[in-house]
Amino acid sequence: MTSSTKLTKSLIDVAMGREPADLVIKNGKWVSVQSGEIIPNTDIAIINERIAFVGRDASHTIGKKTRVIDANGKYLVPGLLDGHMHVESGMVTVTEFVRAVAVRGTTGMFIDPHEIANVFGLKGVKLMVDEALKQPIHVWVQMPSCVPSAPGLETPGSSIGPKEVEQAMKWKGIIGLGEMMNFPGVFMSDKKMLDEMSATHAAGKTIGGHYASPDLGIPFHGYVAGGAEDDHEGTRMDDAIARVRQGMKAMLRYGSAWFDVAAQVKAITEKRLDSRHFILCTDDSHAATLTDEGHMDRVLRHAVSEGLNPMTAIQMMTINTAEHFGVSKEMGMIAPGRYADILLVNDLMNFKAETVIAKGVVIAENNEWQIKLPVVKYPKWVTNSVKVKRKFVSQDFVLRSRASNGSEIEAHVIGVIENQAPTRHLKMKVTVEENQVKSDIKNDLAKIALVERHKGTGKVVVGLTSGFGFTRKCAIASTVAHDSHHMLVVGTDDECMALAANELAKCGGGQVVVLNGKVIGLVELQIAGLMSNEHADVVAKKTATVLDGFKMCGSELNNPNMQLSLLALVVIPELRISDKGLVDVTKFDFIDVLDD
Repeated sequence: MTSSTKLTKSLIDVAMGREPADLVIKNGKWVSVQSGEIIPNTDIAIINERIAFVGRDASHTIGKKTRVIDANGKYLVPGLLDGHMHVESGMVTVTEFVRAVAVRGTTGMFIDPHEIANVFGLKGVKLMVDEALKQPIHVWVQMPSCVPSAPGLETPGSSIGPKEVEQAMKWKGIIGLGEMMNFPGVFMSDKKMLDEMSATHAAGKTIGGHYASPDLGIPFHGYVAGGAEDDHEGTRMDDAIARVRQGMKAMLRYGSAWFDVAAQVKAITEKRLDSRHFILCTDDSHAATLTDEGHMDRVLRHAVSEGLNPMTAIQMMTINTAEHFGVSKEMGMIAPGRYADILLVNDLMNFKAETVIAKGVVIAENNEWQIKLPVVKYPKWVTNSVKVKRKFVSQDFVLRSRASNGSEIEAHVIGVIENQAPTRHLKMKVTVEENQVKSDIKNDLAKIALVERHKGTGKVVVGLTSGFGFTRKCAIASTVAHDSHHMLVVGTDDECMALAANELAKCGGGQVVVLNGKVIGLVELQIAGLMSNEHADVVAKKTATVLDGFKMCGSELNNPNMQLSLLALVVIPELRISDKGLVDVTKFDFIDVLDD
């Protein structure tokens, strides 16, 4: 008898009362996402991690050793699934991310580790896959597709191509291809992109999308024709409508800094589109958000506040997600044969998981862990990723001009948009002083520099940015700099910028804030310069010093460190910086910072 047959037999025997269940939950309100009903007085019987019986009375499945939980009329909700996210954005490891979110009701995550892939390539992805497989909840991995995200416009620490994708598709735990960020490469029929998608199709797995342009014309149709099956980059109701009409799943994200649910959910609440083609996700969640506000439970509360019926919102992070990735036979609903991923909840309008059951085990109660998490040891190469061969000095951050002193010239400036991933291409008049263009606090003009940190070249590219609102002599540096994850430094003072860069090099990566020549905020991220293996609450406290540092520097943005981390992401319009220069993402070409 095969293991599959044994499992099926045990499910049948428990359902029939011939064998006792491991765990029985009695007297709950069954949130049946598959039928859209809430069914009172429901019992659930569980055996070998799976659900064997769901019905009015499971007393026939109770034996002497069966654990019985009385739900006392609480809602029985399927475990919540995050359909698109990056663990690295939480600045913690897979295990520590799970520690932070599973107690709140997240029992499944579909992660794209393209951050660590840009630093270490395939071996970095394998590191994440191996750790994901050890977790008490389901952590599926999407193989990163675009490393680098835009070939020719940036230089990552490593690269991934069709051969690596084909190899990874055979690994246990790989669910599909990560977000296809090189959307021009797709609609221009770039062979590398097409070969990666073809390898995914051949493996029968899902292709993640990323169409970051507001243009819904011919390029959008070309991108959809390429085979991307979902997209989380929409910010407008029309974006969500266009994607669903073209057969994609519209992923509405609500992370720490990307608030894209409110506008797009109107496609359901006002235009009455079928909600079963929409998915809720986080994309990027900061450690402080996870510990202070929550994860998918936070998204659920927000979606309900924006007018979604709780049942609809729950479907958009359970059954919809599971069906999209082809795992609805395993999870995404409370039904026989599925993993017993069940939440006991008092109130669907103000959602909070009182008890979390994952794979048939009570893993958390009242936000407290009931089991131990795996201990993971990391090889030395993981903590040696910030390679700089010299100390940086203030002269490295000078923005030189060929124009004569006192002349007024036009500058191309990266404009930050609060709570959104896109930037604005600003054109601002600046005055040349001492053969250079300096920061201008009065006009909210700061410098931004990208410091190469993978090969130790010592190269520094300097540009300008506006929108942080700095009012003091300061600098912030980060090795979390999507997607190539070089070191980004933004500031109003060249000496502070040099100090910030040197401090990060010294501690092996992370984020640091310097104010008036002193370090006032620091979080160390020694794993690939992206993650810490400390608990999320510890990391959250350290990142709080960074966020507080931003405020002390004058910035009032919501999660400005998340905004900073995307200013080198050369696949999202309009203007970005890379190790090769300033990039106009609307044209996918380089432009000069100064028209001098």
